[in-house]
Amino acid sequence: MAMDTTTRTELEAAAFRRLVEHLRERTDVQNIDLMNLAGFCRNCLSNWLKDAADASGVSMSKDESRQAIYGMPYDEWKAKYQRKATPAQLEAMKKAHPGH
Repeated sequence: MAMDTTTRTELEAAAFRRLVEHLRERTDVQNIDLMNLAGFCRNCLSNWLKDAADASGVSMSKDESRQAIYGMPYDEWKAKYQRKATPAQLEAMKKAHPGH
């Protein structure tokens, strides 16, 4: 399937926005579970967004990139939705990501 760069970028951006919206709606899914299963989490997405901004010369703080992903300040999201990691989650994290 051939497509021009602009169309590809627009489609990729739409898919990214849909992923972010999905993660905002699924507050029941903890970041540690995402890391254990997929190898990335909401914080990773916010870091990638900031990296892209930095590479493009766009000013974006870590707090701003996290708010763009979480839809609210990170500390507010943590207070509302983040639960304490269980021993099983922590053990899975050690196995999936040794050295972290």
